[in-house]
Amino acid sequence: MKIIEIKALRIPEIKILRFGRFPDNRGYFVEPFRESDFRSTNGISSNFDILQCNESYSKPSVIRGLHFQWNPFMGKIVRTLTGRMVDMVVDIRKGSPTFGKAIAYDMPADFSKDYAEWIWVPPGFAHGNFFTKESSIEYFCTGEHSPSCEAGISPLATDIDWSLCDVSLKNEFDTFIKNGPLMSDKDKNGFSLKSWAADARSDNFVFGKM
Repeated sequence: MKIIEIKALRIPEIKILRFGRFPDNRGYFVEPFRESDFRSTNGISSNFDILQCNESYSKPSVIRGLHFQWNPFMGKIVRTLTGRMVDMVVDIRKGSPTFGKAIAYDMPADFSKDYAEWIWVPPGFAHGNFFTKESSIEYFCTGEHSPSCEAGISPLATDIDWSLCDVSLKNEFDTFIKNGPLMSDKDKNGFSLKSWAADARSDNFVFGKM
């Protein structure tokens, strides 16, 4: 795996990993994942073990998330296979200096570039995405899905702090909301930050103790 660049976003625990493609006149070859490279990568846990791989397909105007899990905790690396994903992350770690703050990162599939990207979302963050076109994404998870130990913050929650988010992406998200996005009832009716923080299960996510 040819890792070209690693950069932290405005919530520094969230990382973008840019990896190289090998193009020629036929197209390109890429090695998008090699576990040993991720284990040695700055900013990624040395206990990085992939236990589950997921793929999802979304129609235009879909919003998914904002999901998280405990027992076991689940970190994710996520990439866009086709279309365009805008990834969204909210810090849910109690006591964190960025608790309740959201960021977004634009991740369109572009086969003309000589690189592609993963986004790393560690445990302690609610994760979701929205899609402006027909899209498919892939994500590798460091924990297996545990339906009895998962929850979500509603992307519609009015107490999410978007002050760190790229303004253009936030404006695009707001337009999505106004136009009536495609969402599951489960996601639409998720917790607000305040109601989640009042839930005893939120104590699984404490800054500096995970």
